[in-house]
Amino acid sequence: MSVAATANDNLLKLEKDANQWVQPTGNYANQRYSELNQINKDNVKNLKVAWTHSTGVLRGHEGNPLVVGDIMYVHTPFPNKVMALDLKNDGTVLWTYEPKQNPDVIPVMCCDTVNRGPAYADGKIFLHQADTTLVALDAKTGKVLWKAVNGDPTKGETGTSAPMVIKDKVIIGISGGEFGVQCHVTAYDINSGKQVWRAYSVGPDDQLKFDPEKTTSLGKPVGKDSSLKTWQGDQWKIGGGCTWGWLAYDPALDLFYYGSGNPSTWNPKQRPGDNKWSMTVFARNPDTGMAKWVYQMTPHDEWDYDGVNEMILADIPVGGKETKALVHFDRNGLGYTLNRETGELLVAQKYDPAVNWTTGVDMDKNSPTYGRPAVVAKYSTEQNGEDVNSKNICPAALGTKDQQPAAYSPKTKTFYVPTNHVCMDYEPFKVSYTAGQPYVGATLSMYPPQGDTNMGNFIAWDADKGAIKWSIKEPFSVWSGALATAGDVVFYGTLEGYLKAVDATTGKELYKFKTPSGIIGNVMTYTQGGKQYVAVLSGVGGWAGIGLAAGLTNPQDGLGAVGGYAGLSKYTSLGGSLTVFTLP
Repeated sequence: MSVAATANDNLLKLEKDANQWVQPTGNYANQRYSELNQINKDNVKNLKVAWTHSTGVLRGHEGNPLVVGDIMYVHTPFPNKVMALDLKNDGTVLWTYEPKQNPDVIPVMCCDTVNRGPAYADGKIFLHQADTTLVALDAKTGKVLWKAVNGDPTKGETGTSAPMVIKDKVIIGISGGEFGVQCHVTAYDINSGKQVWRAYSVGPDDQLKFDPEKTTSLGKPVGKDSSLKTWQGDQWKIGGGCTWGWLAYDPALDLFYYGSGNPSTWNPKQRPGDNKWSMTVFARNPDTGMAKWVYQMTPHDEWDYDGVNEMILADIPVGGKETKALVHFDRNGLGYTLNRETGELLVAQKYDPAVNWTTGVDMDKNSPTYGRPAVVAKYSTEQNGEDVNSKNICPAALGTKDQQPAAYSPKTKTFYVPTNHVCMDYEPFKVSYTAGQPYVGATLSMYPPQGDTNMGNFIAWDADKGAIKWSIKEPFSVWSGALATAGDVVFYGTLEGYLKAVDATTGKELYKFKTPSGIIGNVMTYTQGGKQYVAVLSGVGGWAGIGLAAGLTNPQDGLGAVGGYAGLSKYTSLGGSLTVFTLP
């Protein structure tokens, strides 16, 4: 069977056309790489603003536009507008979709009212709204074709992530780990909106869509009730493991990949056990949802190190052998390389030297602790059964990297990673569950590692050696997604609002321009009329910018981010705009 026959044929064809940007992730492999090279390391210094577009919405603008043919699709945070812009006519608005949602969903959104963008397939735009409604729009007119309700905001379930279309299904996750949600991924028919299957992160095997003998972890069958055995009683019913990150798909293996988030509550003493399968990489069949393999990165998470960050698929040499690899930069500060066909763990190394909660992962396949990180006792947040204020834990809860996606260049065989360089004090407290109310149970303070003033780095990573090639210090966390191009340029944005271009080989800064607001969106590129353009959404917010976005001033608000990023207000203000660049 040909590769083209195993997925949405048209989408596979379109994503190979570098003149467009038809996937939220750039391509199914999540590489965020473009073959365009009209803008290159020699002329990128000449970039100019071609045009801009105000979204009319404040708060954090994550994600990126899509470009399909001559139309660009731009989205916003709540109320989740989608605008179709005519690229042949200076970005004239062709249509706007603005859903009517209950504003009561806003307080239930954990870390700002962000949305990571729409997906496209078969003449439709798919959007996951804050209130969990998955909507299909006619790409030409904006007309609503169907709606499906994916969750219940009154229980704390919300929608923030970008869907992915695979074959005849649109697949979407759910947010709500801070509200005790039992989280899942769900597939809907792209033509009718009918639910096809749902697979949970925690719970009994039938809900997990696990085969105890065929679903494996580190090469061994998971066995019956692999999740239930790691929770006390019915705790799994409010166990978290949310799925609000990015999806990836390998058409040849016919597997899609994603990560699950933190277990609920943040107080580890209240949920003894490994809390499987939170903090886990999943490989599933898109037709049935059945899991082929899983790997839990942070068993019994004590720090809110969600495992939802993107899975990048690349065929690279690992240990001298060409490998169908999956590369994942986890919140816990470890960069993982796995065999995406089998789930074999190949590399697990720190991608920020400041990471101190673990000494590393046991890589001995014959060891009873194979694949587990060794926890440094003083940085555990569960001390002798008591709730204590554990100090100077690195990274902070927002991780060495959060959802801001890395890029991979097959030309340089290098991964380009936006990172946070932030540590924390973490004090758990007892919390009880009430549906629709926060179920956190910890107080945090955030700050740079001792002796440092920078809160972010932009790094180049060797996924074979598990080593940093070069690193660029940034005053604040790099909360923007990266873009790598065949022009030997890598782009990223900063929380102060700069779009930056650096040399893909050396990291040398080649260009920067300050946009109207802080950048937490992802850089993308396309062509129109024979010219290459680079575009990015700016609009400060997200977890790092929640103080500005929501007007918070208490240092411990925003789960500790308000105090950590208090200085950001000196550099940028709220805004919502698209800035498009090209050569003169």
